[in-house]
Amino acid sequence: MSQDILVVGPSWVGDMVMAQALFMRLRALHPQAAIDVLAPGWSLPILARMPEVRAGIELPLGHGDFGFGERRRIGHSLRGKKYAQAIVLPGSWKSALTPYFARIPRRTGYRREFRYGLLNDLRTLDKTILPTTVQQFLALAEEGAVTQAPSIPQPRLRAEPQRIEALRQQFGLDPHKPAVALMPGAEYGPAKRWPPEYFAELSGRLVAAGHQVWVLGSAKEKELGAAIAQGRADIHDLSGRTQLADVVDLLAAAGAAVSNDSGLMHVAAAVGTRLVAIYGSSSPKMTPPLSKAAQVLYLDLDCSPCFQRICPLGHLNCLRQITPAQVFAALLKPA
Repeated sequence: MSQDILVVGPSWVGDMVMAQALFMRLRALHPQAAIDVLAPGWSLPILARMPEVRAGIELPLGHGDFGFGERRRIGHSLRGKKYAQAIVLPGSWKSALTPYFARIPRRTGYRREFRYGLLNDLRTLDKTILPTTVQQFLALAEEGAVTQAPSIPQPRLRAEPQRIEALRQQFGLDPHKPAVALMPGAEYGPAKRWPPEYFAELSGRLVAAGHQVWVLGSAKEKELGAAIAQGRADIHDLSGRTQLADVVDLLAAAGAAVSNDSGLMHVAAAVGTRLVAIYGSSSPKMTPPLSKAAQVLYLDLDCSPCFQRICPLGHLNCLRQITPAQVFAALLKPA
């Protein structure tokens, strides 16, 4: 009888990286089981770098799309896989539809949005026991409710050395000069973004100290990247010029990285790069970088964390009071 497991994955880069901890735990508990992940198409290159995952299965729907018919179609197409269990990580009703239509006998997830019937292994989420997102994911691997927070295996994305060399040649990156990667974006909103002028000042300090700087991000961050690079030598603005798999390899090749609380922060942590993670409106108590090589800079002001997309007070002190000099000093600390 099949022991294979289908995981319905999250819709954010950082959450998908953190979900690797769950895949690692499932592999330890069920060594004979194959683990497949139903996920947005953008995440398939990330899943391909996780040795615990047999296959990523594309869910061709945008974030927030209901897509009842498409979820039913995919569910019907998966019936022949004979999965023993589905684990649904998102909390929405719609995310539980595909495992139901796939007729997977055990369908596990948290009690949210009236998912009775769609899920038949419902768990109650106790955030006093499971305060972090990754712990909430990990608990779903266990049999029944957990009474203490699970230990967290560190996600580890596989880099491809041959791709690193190709990327250096493609973008004219010096293989002999130490590199620091900067990730100035945050999809959630500006209340999570350290000011671009601070990134620009930090870049100048790094170049003066003999480093090259790689600015990484999506096409949406091209304006941020241009504001940071300002056409200066040794600051390579790669915003919008790379694919997600490229970023995995570039971060693995960098000597260090500086990032807001974002998906790319979690990618940097998962390739083991020395990391300075800057938190503003969010909290490192909920979504910390899962790496021993990471330092967190967080002021924990009275107004933090507010979890807002835009600073409701208009001053952004939670980020503006973290200075480029402080971040530069954190980078200089021995690993």
